[in-house]
Amino acid sequence: MDIEIKKYLYDIQESVSSIENYLEVHLGQERSFYAYMKNKMLRRAVEREFEIIGEAMTRINKLNQHIPISSKQHIIGMRNRVIHGYDKIDDEIIWGTIVRHLSVLKNEIDRLLE
Repeated sequence: MDIEIKKYLYDIQESVSSIENYLEVHLGQERSFYAYMKNKMLRRAVEREFEIIGEAMTRINKLNQHIPISSKQHIIGMRNRVIHGYDKIDDEIIWGTIVRHLSVLKNEIDRLLE
């Protein structure tokens, strides 16, 4: 695998880990959408990590469109919405992505880096 692609995969891996850590520190066992919504600093930190993930995914896709990541286009689209549509960020979509897709992305990135 190309060294540049590996660097971007590591960036994604680090951002996923950061999101997991933020949630643990700020929400603990109370991992609910309501608790997430009450913490603006947490929401902004998670959004920033999704920006990084999306940008790294965009760069990977430009280098090799055949890297097997199942939600690649969804991630890139989310990055674009977070960056360019800050006033239209749908916190429910962000939370849904965390709950449904973050662990899948983590597993795919971990496998690619093995």
